[in-house]
Amino acid sequence: MILNSAFSRLVCTLILPIGFGTFTQAQIQSSPATSQHSGVAATWSADDATHVFGMPEIKPHKKGTLTLTTEALKFSGKGTEASIPRDSITAVSAGNERVELWGTPGRLMRMAIPNNGGLVIAAFAHHQIDMLTVEFSDRRGGGHAATFFLPKDEASLAVQRFALEHGEVEPRQDSVCNGTATEAHSILVATPNWESVDVPEAYRGLLYEHVVERIQKAKEISHLYRSGERMEQTSSCPQYTLKLSVTAFKEGSSVKRAMYGPVGMFVGTTQMVFNVELVDRMGAANFKKEVKATVRGESESTNVADKVAKSIAKDCGKTIKKSYAATILSDRPQAR
Repeated sequence: MILNSAFSRLVCTLILPIGFGTFTQAQIQSSPATSQHSGVAATWSADDATHVFGMPEIKPHKKGTLTLTTEALKFSGKGTEASIPRDSITAVSAGNERVELWGTPGRLMRMAIPNNGGLVIAAFAHHQIDMLTVEFSDRRGGGHAATFFLPKDEASLAVQRFALEHGEVEPRQDSVCNGTATEAHSILVATPNWESVDVPEAYRGLLYEHVVERIQKAKEISHLYRSGERMEQTSSCPQYTLKLSVTAFKEGSSVKRAMYGPVGMFVGTTQMVFNVELVDRMGAANFKKEVKATVRGESESTNVADKVAKSIAKDCGKTIKKSYAATILSDRPQAR
């Protein structure tokens, strides 16, 4: 009886915040003066925002306030602040992800409850968070994507606010370089091809940003170009172009895995499969490879993107290093 009473109190504690706390927070944040269009707030703001990845000058997982006005999208947190000019934003999209409360500590707690009590808790111990993805261009035209976690329903409000006054946006074009010289060890990361499989915008943005970050850190790379960068006045062009094409995607569910107990470790995982190709300036392929990633755990959208990016960056670095070594050998005078 003592165990049952404690278990009942625990379940009630889990359920009540899910049903009321998050909803109230979203309503309060959406209460400023509204515009004349459908009652949408004139300035949208979310106090409980988390920067996942992609916004320059802001570290991943930084918490703060995200505000969208007619001038800019601004993120401000403890000791840090950055903004994206409104006229450089090309697209805004909303999505959501159901996550298990407490993550790893929550799983350990469930395992300690006898008589399959942990499975019952797993059915309730989850909540929904919104994912807001903002695509924008830098001053050189290079494409970026910043992703944020927001309270439930807030991402949709941000998209509505953005759509009210945003003018026509020209689609980003692939970079074209007319230079005659080649910039050694440089690489252009082209926009991935998503046509074969339906992939949420958050995963798309996170994958591109993680690939860019990983390759920029590779010591074999002298310079990285983003898709869309203007190269009309450039005298030298990237030596390589990285092309990605998604062939399979399956979005996982930490909630599903929690409800299946030990068997859940093998179901509900996030999976991505890509064809990766590195071509030189003449169009010759330096390597082709299929990259697979399977991830389970919290923040799967972030983790699976980084896992793919890590593998791609490693292969690019090795290939460019081998190519450079081969060039050095071919330039040496032949012994007589």
